[in-house]
Amino acid sequence: MPTCDTCGNDYAHAFSITTHDGQVHTFDSFECAIHALAPRCAQCQVRVIGHGLEANGEVYCCEHCASKDGVDGLRDSLDDA
Repeated sequence: MPTCDTCGNDYAHAFSITTHDGQVHTFDSFECAIHALAPRCAQCQVRVIGHGLEANGEVYCCEHCASKDGVDGLRDSLDDA
């Protein structure tokens, strides 16, 4: 049986993900895939599983975290439009 790269579980229904750089990873759940592959916010370190925001080569979970890092002008909502 395939073994999850994150937790080591042997699982008959495991799946593989090939990253943009060609690395192949095997997981037994989306939870393990997210833990292994999702980027972390440069400010608060939460896993970014949505679109996130990017500036200066960094990924942020929201405008608030970006602004705490001194990045202005990003928007994560159209409420202020």
